[in-house]
Amino acid sequence: MAASFCYTPRMAKLFLTLASLSGMTAVIFGAFGAHALKNRLDDYALGVFETAVQYHFYHSLALLAVGVIALQQPQTTLLKSSGWLFFIGILVFSGSLYILSMTGVKWLGAVTPLGGLAFIAGWGCLAAVSWKLLV
Repeated sequence: MAASFCYTPRMAKLFLTLASLSGMTAVIFGAFGAHALKNRLDDYALGVFETAVQYHFYHSLALLAVGVIALQQPQTTLLKSSGWLFFIGILVFSGSLYILSMTGVKWLGAVTPLGGLAFIAGWGCLAAVSWKLLV
């Protein structure tokens, strides 16, 4: 029985690792924006970059929550979907805003909402998982 207590399901390990790396990257990007980009970007671009960092952080924490819940619910398909949607949302939403702020390529603004939809869907899946867990 002690061996099963120490066992970490693959899904939990994956999302906890992704969350940790994502959080680390958010700190790096936040510091980069605050120090290296502060005098190089105009106010609009700096605001876009800061929004990217903010959502990157929030959803790194959401991904962490998915990993923690997965320690108890490793077979939950909705939980797995939630984790992947948060991760994809970070890449698409924050990633497009990071690139937009530094390059000025405006068409990336059309891609950003797809990342936002991934975030919304991820939160919806997490809500469904929570509802099922507490029944």
